[in-house]
Amino acid sequence: MSSLQNYPRFTLGSALTAEQLAFFQRNGFLHFRGFADLSTVQRLLRASEQVQRQWLADDVQKVNGVPIKYGKDVDGSPIVQRFAFANHYSTELREFLEEPRFQALFPLLEAPGGRIGINEKDGLVINHYVNVTGSEFSQMGWHTDSLRDVFYGKRIGPMLNVGFHLDGTPSTNGGLRLIPGTHRQPLREMLFRKKYYKDVSFDPNEVAVETEAGDLTVHDGRMWHRVAQSPLIGEVSRRRVMYIPILAGKYQPKSENSPTPFYLRFLHLVK
Repeated sequence: MSSLQNYPRFTLGSALTAEQLAFFQRNGFLHFRGFADLSTVQRLLRASEQVQRQWLADDVQKVNGVPIKYGKDVDGSPIVQRFAFANHYSTELREFLEEPRFQALFPLLEAPGGRIGINEKDGLVINHYVNVTGSEFSQMGWHTDSLRDVFYGKRIGPMLNVGFHLDGTPSTNGGLRLIPGTHRQPLREMLFRKKYYKDVSFDPNEVAVETEAGDLTVHDGRMWHRVAQSPLIGEVSRRRVMYIPILAGKYQPKSENSPTPFYLRFLHLVK
């Protein structure tokens, strides 16, 4: 088990501190307590539920070429378990991405032209994990977020995956696991250290990220991470996270005519 299990939790202000920058450069992630209050969390949950109702009614299968993942809730009713570009369907969600403190994270890219990918990658992603019969999303195996660049023969671009946590998740309920320092690994390690998405096993070097509702986490797109399945069943296993891409480099927006990225054709294998 990593010696970082009791890693520091920070507070995000208008700019990163020297301590926060140094911790990220060394370990590849940061955890900020209380980025938003519980009233904001509830408002965003209601907004995501409104998008879900619209998509269920309209039978939306893809947004800008990205497949939408559906599954079953604890009562057997259909739910969206992975949203993409949710910010395009809700004023509340879109305005949340305009929070000025997100810009404080841009220096972590170590590249000019930092921005929030509101029209790039998969836009604002909302993952809804629940461990019940019929769920199509209860965990996610080991992966890096930079693999998509490799698939398209591109140089790996700077990217941060920023998670806003809508539910508290103690390590006893599964949740995010990271391998600190792997954002500095050579390309071979990024490609072959794990079997992408298929490997869901415990790693002795992993750190369990334990969140409270309203927390913000940031990790480098090059680092290995997974989402552990909750050992609990039903309502107590529910975990919802909004993921915001922050990136630099060439602007590459998607549209309704964008093809489905190759790596997302395997999304149905993630359960």
